[in-house]
Order: sequence, then C-alpha cells, then structure tokens
Amino acid sequence: MSLNQGEAGNFARILTESLPYIQRFTGKTFVIKFGGNAMTDAELQESFARDVVLMKLVGMNPIVVHGGGPQIGELLERLNIESEFVDGMRVTDEHTMDVVEMVLGASVNKEIVDSIHRNGGRAIGITGKDGQLIQARKLAGDWSREGAKDIGQVGEVASIDTDILTMLIGSDYIPVIAPVAGSTDGKTYNINADLVAGKLAEVLQAEKLMLLTNVAGLLDAEGNILTGLNTQQVEELVGQGVIHGGMLPKIQCALEAVQGGVSSAHIIDGRVAHAALLEIFSDEGIGTQISSRR
Repeated sequence: MSLNQGEAGNFARILTESLPYIQRFTGKTFVIKFGGNAMTDAELQESFARDVVLMKLVGMNPIVVHGGGPQIGELLERLNIESEFVDGMRVTDEHTMDVVEMVLGASVNKEIVDSIHRNGGRAIGITGKDGQLIQARKLAGDWSREGAKDIGQVGEVASIDTDILTMLIGSDYIPVIAPVAGSTDGKTYNINADLVAGKLAEVLQAEKLMLLTNVAGLLDAEGNILTGLNTQQVEELVGQGVIHGGMLPKIQCALEAVQGGVSSAHIIDGRVAHAALLEIFSDEGIGTQISSRR
C-alpha cells in the first residue's frame, strides 16, 4: 500500500526532524528505567523493545534497568505469601527475597531480553550481582527504634563497577539489568529500579536518564505537564509541595543524576507507544525534562 501525499509528507517530516538528534546522540549512553504499564502490556513492551533496538542501530548506547513489582506481588500471592509495605517499600524477608530474585533476575529479565531479540536486537540480561556490577547495602533507616518495622533485604547502591557495562556498550549487545545486588554481608538486596537507573546514569555520565512512568510527566497544580525545568526550579517545586507523593522519589532520583553530571533526566509516559523515541527524536518531546541549565 502506497502512502498518500499527506501521509508521505508527514513521514518525511518525522524522518528529517529526527536526523539532527541521531547525529547529536550517536555514541552517547542512555539509561532507561522500564516499568509500569509498559511492562505489563504486551504491545507497549514490544514498542519499547523496537525503540531500544533502533537506538542501538543508529549508534546510541541504551542500557535498560527494569522493575517488576506487580509480577512479584502476583507470584507471592500464588505462593500464599502476604505482601507487606512500609512507606511504599515491600518488606522483604529471606523467603520474599528468594521470590524477588527469581522474578526480577529470571522471568521478567528474560522476557524483556526475548522481546528485544524478537525485534531484531541483541540483548544480555544481568543482575547487579553479575560481574559485581553493583554492591548493595541495607537501605538506611532507624529500624531499631521502638515500633519500627524492619523492611528486611531492601537495599541501596553502595558502589558500582562499570567494567561489565563498558564491555557491553562497546559491543552490539543491549544490557538489561535487574535491580538485585549482593553485599559485603553476604546477603542479596532488592533495590528500587529508579534508584539503580539514576546511579548508573551518574556513574556512566550518561547523556540521558529516562524514567518510564504511569503518568504523563510532572504536572503543575492545574494538571499541565511541566517540562524544560532546571534543577533550581525542581527544588522550588519540591519546596512548594507541587511535587509530592509517589512522584517525589522519582524526581529526587532524576535531580541527583543531573546534579551528578548526567546531561538531562526525563520523566515520560510509558503508557504511550514508542514513548522513548518520541522524547529523544522529536522537537516537542512527550514528558518532563530536567537539566542543569538555568
């Protein structure tokens, strides 16, 4: 089927609009946190896979970090293991950690890898344990105070050794990383995927950190998408209470990455097909961009 004149013109416009972005970002590293609806919707997962395959083919270096909370909760329910949360974090005892590691490091990770392969790319799935990529420590908190609930094996990033990623970036492979890591105390820890993505972007001095979410971006009090923000503006919005609730940790992660040397961070709507490409290759973008520029 041939394109009509209007369709052909629109197609040509899209291609020419993307060209300067391809030229600008060739050889640059992009750390993308993949989660939310995009992970549980088969069509969105396929569109995301095509996005990262195309990025790799035109010379960019995408690195995927994924979550998997809904899949973990589903398996725990099937195993009759009750899920308990403290301040939005899953309480993770030893048995729960076994399930978390199995879901994130095996089923979810390999599903994303397979999706990339189906769409013509080459991917390698790893966890933070592989190649000692990430060293974890127990998430800081006063768990000993009276009445406090110990959240167990929930961790944060202690250090990152990028040797294995440097090797993969220089190859044809796309790294797909599960946010599970070991520690010096011999335990395995589950780390928030946004946090892992942010720290990886910072250590690698990535061009962009991209966090796929289930919202259109950062919204103001009237529900309008805020974009083109600098770090000072973001800090002011936090102080004013405009940024609150579940968005606050994501924004804090993005803010720290930019302050640590990442060129820009993006909060984008993973419910939109090809959201990553729309944010990178179009003039308008599709979410909230945060940079250090004032």
